[in-house]
Amino acid sequence: MKLVSPEKKLPDSDKVTVNVGLVDLAQVDLLVEEGFYSNRTDLVRTAIRNLLQQHADVIRQTVVRKRYVMGLYRYTRRELEQVVANGQQLEIHVLGLAVIEDDVPASLAREAIASLRVLGAFLASPAVREALADRLQSS
Repeated sequence: MKLVSPEKKLPDSDKVTVNVGLVDLAQVDLLVEEGFYSNRTDLVRTAIRNLLQQHADVIRQTVVRKRYVMGLYRYTRRELEQVVANGQQLEIHVLGLAVIEDDVPASLAREAIASLRVLGAFLASPAVREALADRLQSS
């Protein structure tokens, strides 16, 4: 999981570094040179999308089984206040980007959120991140 500083705009991608063997890399460069892909990054993105599509059923089943919300999910002060008023706590599971709005005080986040698991990126104020540090499950 990537922690994102609040002053940055919401990310739509992240950088990944991959070590590739020289023979594999040479073959990638050959495909780029022959015009199959515009560059190495294009090939890697295409390969990742194809693999994710190939495993789409497993991903869907896991999302349902582990109760993940996919995409961008924002937690507002009003929503968290309602959770606390109802005497409940959230178990948050997000596959993508989880945002706790800037106006949410750390004490409210701690009171409203029992656990937090984000596969992707998590955007919250430093105070909220610190308040939830013991509840944040990372992979």
